[in-house]
Amino acid sequence: MTEATDLAAAAGSTDPREGLRAVAALGRLLDSLETLQVHHARAKGWSWQEIADELGVSKQAVHKKHAGRTRAASVPASGREM
Repeated sequence: MTEATDLAAAAGSTDPREGLRAVAALGRLLDSLETLQVHHARAKGWSWQEIADELGVSKQAVHKKHAGRTRAASVPASGREM
């Protein structure tokens, strides 16, 4: 099983502690996957509007959430943008 399927199974637990921890972990996993895919889309030249349309959110929302993250992901340790 993958991490996501393990967490999804645990999220359905009747033990609230286990279920809530799994839900929190799924949220973190989802956020990191979204950031990764937004970075890929921007690297391929997608506009913020195209990304927003696929995520079902406004252009402003996706830009506010990811603009700094995607730029940071493209800046190596030297501090110069790739």
